[in-house]
Amino acid sequence: MNTRDAKVSEGGLNITLTIRLLMHGKEVGSIIGKKGETVKKMREESGARINISEGSCPERIVTITGPTDAIFKAFSMIAQKFEEDINASMTNSTVTSKPPVTLRLVVPASQCGSLIGKGGSKIKEIRESTGAQVQVAGDMLPNSTERAVTISGTPDAIIQCVKQICVVMLESPPKGATIPYRPKPASAPIIFAGGQVRADTILASAGNHTVLAQPQPAPAFTIQGQYAIPHPDLTKLHQLAMQHPPFTPLGQTTPGFPGLDATTPTSSHELTIPNDLIGCIIGRQGSKINEIRQMSGAQIKIANATEGSAERQVTITGSPANISLAQYLINARLSSEVTGLGAL
Repeated sequence: MNTRDAKVSEGGLNITLTIRLLMHGKEVGSIIGKKGETVKKMREESGARINISEGSCPERIVTITGPTDAIFKAFSMIAQKFEEDINASMTNSTVTSKPPVTLRLVVPASQCGSLIGKGGSKIKEIRESTGAQVQVAGDMLPNSTERAVTISGTPDAIIQCVKQICVVMLESPPKGATIPYRPKPASAPIIFAGGQVRADTILASAGNHTVLAQPQPAPAFTIQGQYAIPHPDLTKLHQLAMQHPPFTPLGQTTPGFPGLDATTPTSSHELTIPNDLIGCIIGRQGSKINEIRQMSGAQIKIANATEGSAERQVTITGSPANISLAQYLINARLSSEVTGLGAL
């Protein structure tokens, strides 16, 4: 969610923001309606901009932008439409218990901590005050720094819940870079030489090299100061890193570097990080370092603290692209921690 601007309206401060929803194809079809009539009506009556991502994907992103009152109106209409669909599906059904309306928001992972609250206090408060069920996914969506937040309940409960989530998001802007989730087209599993199966990304095989068949658009983000990287360069890094996922084809072992494909040229890079900043790189129970490993495709080892030293040694191993992306992600974490501002 991005705060675009603020303006004063009759109801006081009215913020313009953007909310992203993740929907399955059937749900998207329901929102679009016959010849686009339903979504046209929603746009006109709510006053919100409603955009639906292109492509023949099993999942689509629905982006809703506008003043808060327009967004809540659009959410209300979407929730009511899903409620109608549920009622219609139950007409000839033998099921007695009515399933709740369910929506999935896509939220930057850096904001999920504020949404959950200390010891789960905030999310518990939202559940109890709205009557909606709210769940924050533990893992990030593939190739992104966003998580799915699932809301289910009656349409009224969902609207109240969205209002409270919006308040939390506005009070706690995203920290660091946000790489948006982009659903991938459905693809058949690709069998690599050696029998390794990978079905989560469309890949094409060219000889011994794996290439991305569909390069991703440039993510819209920047980082402050010395860590700034032009968007196309970073996108290229991300594409290159994704070409060399850290797996070993079956039947092949790489001594010293388990999980790295021997056909990929690998190297190591070492850097030192002050002890008082290492925590922001590791994260709670290793969550942050695991995210960086997953996104960059690099192996990252953090040496144990040595007595009398104020720094920790970090070793990054992988292809040049893996290493560059891992360095960028580590720098982004350090930058947001040092400035206390997050990114931008």
